[in-house]
Amino acid sequence: MATTKEFNRYGEELVDILQLRTSPIAVKMLEKEADIPAEAMRPKKDHNYHLAQCQAFAMTRRERATIAMLKEDHWCPAGLMAYGLVPVEGPVMGHPYERFEYGKYVGILTAPLETASFEPDVAIVYANSAQLRTIMLSMPFEQVPEVEGRFFPPSCAHAVVTPMMTGKFYVVIPDPGEYQRAHADDNEMMFAIPAGKLADLLTNLKKFQDQPYAYRNTSYFIQPDFARPDFYKAMFKKWGLEDY
Repeated sequence: MATTKEFNRYGEELVDILQLRTSPIAVKMLEKEADIPAEAMRPKKDHNYHLAQCQAFAMTRRERATIAMLKEDHWCPAGLMAYGLVPVEGPVMGHPYERFEYGKYVGILTAPLETASFEPDVAIVYANSAQLRTIMLSMPFEQVPEVEGRFFPPSCAHAVVTPMMTGKFYVVIPDPGEYQRAHADDNEMMFAIPAGKLADLLTNLKKFQDQPYAYRNTSYFIQPDFARPDFYKAMFKKWGLEDY
């Protein structure tokens, strides 16, 4: 496993290569309260307010805040159930999703990957479709089966619990809470990376930068003499202009 400093470097490289607008998020599940770093903000304890997990993600990636969310900090049931912070009896309403065993963790910790003081379990990148395409195309063919997707709520579960349980990459559509409460952009997708796969991902991304379809190298281009409908051609012929 990489060191904390190496994870910080991976965060810096992801921002630089993909020209990300917001920081990749380092996510760590907390087994005990003593694991919370001194710099972490505790919403209820420090400010007497609550957050949904998607809002904590937003504060981490946009405001570069380190945030520890324990049971008493949550304001949305999805994270509480997904992270095993409350007991769940019977089927959960809505779409099914993976959940940690109740009592395994006491909370969740997030920080910008570039500056996190801890080794994460998962990194989450918020990317547009072109940036996400670059990540995918940089992967070797044999790694394709390691990429899966979750397209229904709750995204706070699918971007953390699912990759930790499976060890796979996950493309996740931000759910309505991400959009309404946490201000995810219309064109953003979440890409969850198990921590143990970050080193190889960056190696492949850096190699891919010389390719024409790397994010930095891909742009629109203007095509002269584009195909035109017949009425264009008729008008140009009438005016004595080239009508081919």
